[in-house]
Amino acid sequence: MNSKKIQKYLLKLKESFLVESDENRKMLDIYVKYIEGKATESDLDFANQQLTQVFKSVGLGVLVVLPFSPITIPYILKKAEEFDIDLIPSWYKAFRSDEDRLE
Repeated sequence: MNSKKIQKYLLKLKESFLVESDENRKMLDIYVKYIEGKATESDLDFANQQLTQVFKSVGLGVLVVLPFSPITIPYILKKAEEFDIDLIPSWYKAFRSDEDRLE
C-alpha cells in the first residue's frame, strides 16, 4: 500500500471516531484514562468492544466501494460465517431485528 492510501484509510478512521455517538466518546475517554493509568479492566473491555464495532463499520464501508461489490460482499459475508467470523456491526444487527422495526 502506498502512503496516500494509508492516509486515506486513517482519515476515514478518524472520521468514524468523530461521529457523535455516546459509545465512541466513552471509548475515547476510556483510552485517555488508560493512558493516564486510571481505566479499569471492564472499562477497557467496553472500549475494545466499541473499537471492534468501529472497525467493522469502516470495513464494510470500504467493501462497498470495491468493484463488483454486489458479488463480493455476499461472498465475503458467507465465507466469514463459515469460519464463524462476525463482520456485521452490532448497530446494524439491532436495526435489522424485527423487534426494533417501525411498522
